Amino acid sequence: MEPRRILLAITGGIAAYKVPELVRSLGRAGHDVSCAMTASATRFVSPLALQTLTGAPVRQDLFDPSEEGEIDHIRLADWADLVIVAPATANVLGRMCHGLADDLVSAVLLATRAPILVAPAMNVNMWSHPATRANLETLAQRGVRRVGPGAGELACGWEGEGRMAEPEEIAAEAELLLGSKTLEGETVLVTAGGTSEPIDAVRSITNRSSGKMGFALAEEAACRGARVILVAGVTALATPAGVERQDVSSALEMREAVLGRLEDASIVIKAAAVADFRPEVREESKIKKESLESASGITLRLVTNPDILAEVCARKGDRLVVGFAAESENVVPAARRKIERKGCDLMVANDISRSDAGFGVDTNAVYLLTPDGEVEELPLSSKRVVAAHVLDRVEKLRSERRG
Repeated sequence: MEPRRILLAITGGIAAYKVPELVRSLGRAGHDVSCAMTASATRFVSPLALQTLTGAPVRQDLFDPSEEGEIDHIRLADWADLVIVAPATANVLGRMCHGLADDLVSAVLLATRAPILVAPAMNVNMWSHPATRANLETLAQRGVRRVGPGAGELACGWEGEGRMAEPEEIAAEAELLLGSKTLEGETVLVTAGGTSEPIDAVRSITNRSSGKMGFALAEEAACRGARVILVAGVTALATPAGVERQDVSSALEMREAVLGRLEDASIVIKAAAVADFRPEVREESKIKKESLESASGITLRLVTNPDILAEVCARKGDRLVVGFAAESENVVPAARRKIERKGCDLMVANDISRSDAGFGVDTNAVYLLTPDGEVEELPLSSKRVVAAHVLDRVEKLRSERRG
């Protein structure tokens, strides 16, 4: 994503202590961040700390004598590509709803034409009050987006909803709002992670897939405006913002989930590492070691799992289908045979023997292959960058097909 200008409007709540980490998260994504604060916000977080992190002056006054010849709230309102209100107290939500503008933050919020994202934070009773609910409903009708709040122990000692969303959640929601929208109107079905094929009640056959590549693809597709359905195998990763997730475990469960959602999808990306085999017989209870002591070992008979990618390609119709080939040798020839055999529109191949790419790491180096023999090599990059390249190619193929 191209760097964008984000104005962070900070209001007076204890959750303001999380704002420096939010600034860091937005900065790591390459965005230009500036801060504006209410007077009460300065009681919870230091303007100097935020100025140090952003490298920009922190604005606090509606009438700032240092801004000669400029109306500061209009300048800030026009400067921002996105305004984030964090924490968004019950007070500021009410002021936004009623169009009040007697301090810098509320004046900017009334004057800006940029998207506004609010991260509410307040006592659980304030959050559930009918006035707060009505204000949120009105703001939503005006296009204001909301992230959180979460539930848990609150600073006031109460338990319940009202905790401000974590900085990474807010940053992820900001990415959605700032996305290119080039896949708006599309439904992208992504599979990710490994599968687990049970042997008995406690043991299974699995693989080293972390799911990071598939989750990066789901996140990037959501940022481009697509509806994203993520069928996730065995993984510990959190659901990307704006993504619908369905968890499965075995290859048979993944097949059922994929085919069950196929009619909804216009683009299918099969990034999961699905086991090719499963035990023919699953023992319902744990196989006891002592029961095998008289034998020299155990024989495990495996049977072939369904080929989900081939089934999807056989039913693809007007859909675009992207497959993945995880190879340990002769990567391009093996991937070329696979794309011919499966019938997908694009094959993404990577060398899993590399320690810096593939399973369990944050980087990848891949080849993109098309059925007509074209091969494009992508150098070692973060998996999010690789995901962006893959979806660029998907968009190109979609355009060519429609054109």
